[in-house]
Parts: sequence; structure tokens; C-alpha cells
Amino acid sequence: MPGSTNGSNSTKTMGALTLGGLVVVTAYTVALGSNGWLWFGWVVLGLITLGLVVTARST
Repeated sequence: MPGSTNGSNSTKTMGALTLGGLVVVTAYTVALGSNGWLWFGWVVLGLITLGLVVTARST
């Protein structure tokens, strides 16, 4: 299906953004100290990515 290839690419992109976000938040925490809002944002991004993965696998 044409849509499944696009969905797979968007899922991979979101996964890469989530991992990149984890690296950035971790580097910020190491350099400047913890910021709860950054970690909260990363958790939300991770949950969105997880939702995309589950949705892509069900279709």
C-alpha cells in the first residue's frame, strides 16, 4: 500500500526525533542541571512516537 510506506517513514522520523531529543535533554541536564519541563516534553514526545508505532503496526 502506498500509505504504509509513508507511515513507516514518518514513524522512523519520529523515532529519530525522539532519540535526538533524548540526547539533547540529557546533554542539557549534564551541562546546566535538570529541567523538569524538558523531561516532561521528552516523555510526551516518546508517548506520541509510541502511539505512532502501535498505529502503524495495526494497519
